[in-house]
Amino acid sequence: MRNTVLNYLLLPLFAGLSFSLSAAPGAAVVPLEPIPVVSQAQAPVQRLNVNTADALTMQKELNGIGKAKAEAIVAYREANGPFATVDELLEIKGIGSALLERNRDRVMVE
Repeated sequence: MRNTVLNYLLLPLFAGLSFSLSAAPGAAVVPLEPIPVVSQAQAPVQRLNVNTADALTMQKELNGIGKAKAEAIVAYREANGPFATVDELLEIKGIGSALLERNRDRVMVE
């Protein structure tokens, strides 16, 4: 009986001690010198002239413009002449105001 009581008292004591030793915080790792933050200067945005660009260039440079829409822009330009304003792109099927606004700072008309 004495051994049983002793086991019930000492076992949790030793188990708790081993958990507290393994959970003890270690030495904090401090970097020797601060890491510099490198800022990248933004290059000026190159604007794409929709009157002279080919379909492949438009497809690469413009967001949301795939092969079909780029070819539609070129076909519209060949059928109706050069664009007078950027807003004329809205006449092309598949190009809405949201797509135009997303690319407005990337396109120009000369």
